[in-house]
Amino acid sequence: MSPDTAVAAAPAQVEIFAPEKRRGRIRTFIRRHPAIAFGGALLFLMVLAAVFAPLLSSIDPQALAPARRVRHPSAEYWFGTDMLGRDVYTRVIYGTRVSLIVGFAVAILASLLGLIIGLISGFIRVLDGVIMRVMDGLMSIPPILLAIALMAATRGSVQNVIIAITIAEIPRVSRLVRSVVLSLREQPYVEAAIAAGTTTPRIIVRHILPNTLAPLTVQATYICASAMITEAILSFIGAGTPPIIPSWGNIMAEGRALWQVAPYIVFFPALFLSLTVLSVNLLGDGLRDALDPRLAKRI
Repeated sequence: MSPDTAVAAAPAQVEIFAPEKRRGRIRTFIRRHPAIAFGGALLFLMVLAAVFAPLLSSIDPQALAPARRVRHPSAEYWFGTDMLGRDVYTRVIYGTRVSLIVGFAVAILASLLGLIIGLISGFIRVLDGVIMRVMDGLMSIPPILLAIALMAATRGSVQNVIIAITIAEIPRVSRLVRSVVLSLREQPYVEAAIAAGTTTPRIIVRHILPNTLAPLTVQATYICASAMITEAILSFIGAGTPPIIPSWGNIMAEGRALWQVAPYIVFFPALFLSLTVLSVNLLGDGLRDALDPRLAKRI
């Protein structure tokens, strides 16, 4: 075979073996990080259920039917019906939307705001004392109590629930980012950048910010899981989303009066909440192991 022919055949060989190499990398990644694979797959299924809820059930989650009230699970009503005749399966599927929206929104907002506060507090010593005392004051109040207090001052809605839980989670993110920034500030390359006259925003963006993303990503997964639980608690006690919006907390609150007669009204939304929180926590544990170089060497 001439050199020209060998060169021409090389791209075809790459195209043949590239998919096999990708599949091999995926299998290796799943074998090394089973928590990420299982948690991510389970969370992906929950996201699909939330997105395609109208396709998974053609029944209106708010449709009242007194004639079919409190019917146990059957082939017609998979999860049974509640005291107003509403299909529990449909309401649970639509409730997935509320929990995921609240969880993802709180994780993103709390991470961004906490990141900004932590960067400023950790790098600018003049503002550190004032900012951290405010964060300490917020952290002295349990998150659920702070969220209840904030919801008591507003009307029940998904937006207000997101804001209330975000305010309760910001101090923990800012504390985490601040601790990372304080350790990075003493590194020789940061001191060299300061001595060279590099501006503070440039130092933060180029040298500090990239090193905070790994722990911040892991923390965001735990915030997401915590926000889902907090939203369910707020809705369960009547301080969260309004009853007209199907959420897992609302469904469980409406079914607690019939616990002995129809426990399935509480069981199914609690099961979906547990599986969703489990998937996010597994994803967070897997990311922690994957992003921590000390743990990665042991795998």
